[in-house]
Amino acid sequence: MEHHATNCNPRIIFITGGARSGKSSFALRQAEKIDGKKLFLATAAPLDAEMAVRIQLHREQRSRAWDTAEVPLKILETLEDQKPFYRVILIDCLTLWLFNVMGGHAETSDEGAEVAQTIDTLVKGLQDIQKHSQWFENLSSIFIVSNEVGMGIVPGSRTARLFRDMAGRLNQKVAQLANEAYLMISGLPLQVKG
Repeated sequence: MEHHATNCNPRIIFITGGARSGKSSFALRQAEKIDGKKLFLATAAPLDAEMAVRIQLHREQRSRAWDTAEVPLKILETLEDQKPFYRVILIDCLTLWLFNVMGGHAETSDEGAEVAQTIDTLVKGLQDIQKHSQWFENLSSIFIVSNEVGMGIVPGSRTARLFRDMAGRLNQKVAQLANEAYLMISGLPLQVKG
C-alpha cells in the first residue's frame, strides 16, 4: 500500500475480518507509513471491566504519533471538527459504533429502520468527504476498521440477527465507497479492492 501527499481527495481504506484477526494492528502499521499528524477515533465504550482492559491494551499499541478521540457515536461530527488538523484518521471500529447506535434504539419498534437511516447518514458523510477535498485539504487517508460478523451460525435472538444484518449492510456500503479494502485472515491481509 503506497500513499502520496497530494491535493487529491482523501482515500478511504477499509479493513475487515474476524475477531482477533489482526485488523487494528494492520491498520496502524499502514497508517503509520504516512507522514503527518494522525488521529485515532476510538468507538469503544468501557461498559465493563473486561472492555476497559481491551481499550487500555489498544491505547498501548499506538505510538506517540497518535492523538486519540473517544467517539462512541459521533464519528461524522468529530471528523468535521478535526478536518483542518490531521493528515491521517483511523476509525476503530465500525462494529462497536453500530453496537452503540443500536443500544440507543433498543426500545423502538422500528429499530431496523432507524439504524439503517443512521448507517446511511454515516456513509453519505464519508462520501461527502471523498468528493469535497477542499473541506479536508490536509487529509490524505481515512482507515476504517470493522468486524466481519456474518460468517458464523445464525444468531438465536432477533436482536442479534438484526445486529448481524445491520453490520453486513454497513460493511457493504463502506466497502463500496472505499478506495482499497482488505480482509484479514489470521493476521494476513488479503487485498480485495484497489
